[in-house]
Amino acid sequence: MVECNSSQSDLTLIEDVLQQYQDVSGSMIAILQKAQEIYGYLPTDVIYLVAERTGVSPAKIMGVATFYAQFSFEPIGKYLVMVCNGTACHVNGADGIMEAVSEELGVEDKQTTSDGLFTMRCVACLGCCSLSPVMMINEDTYGSLTPEKAKVILRGLRQKEKEAN
Repeated sequence: MVECNSSQSDLTLIEDVLQQYQDVSGSMIAILQKAQEIYGYLPTDVIYLVAERTGVSPAKIMGVATFYAQFSFEPIGKYLVMVCNGTACHVNGADGIMEAVSEELGVEDKQTTSDGLFTMRCVACLGCCSLSPVMMINEDTYGSLTPEKAKVILRGLRQKEKEAN
């Protein structure tokens, strides 16, 4: 972790959010969500600033942020690939999907590809049990997956990125 007095992030970027929620009780999750939208993850210096401005201890903020899988403490790729490992998905082959995604991207759970495009995460449940096995990539849900279908989806995104550049 970064030293608490260290500042590596442009803290002015979060100022509007802190002002917007300064008098709103119970807004910690909303503040953290907005911070992650701005920075792409939750930098330590931002957590300390939020603590200072809200009067909530950094430990309590970390308690909230670590409870929810949506928050990240390291930069994540342009595409966040979440593979569901809930009961229905697990029973219907989530392990094979994780293996295929890992093989295709060359990363393990909670890692980001060297080009910064993809971050892979195994998550407890995406709430799409009738579509199991399922993965989400950013806001898009892909269901009834096979390992090969998962690879084709990832290859398509990589191709789209190549064509855009």
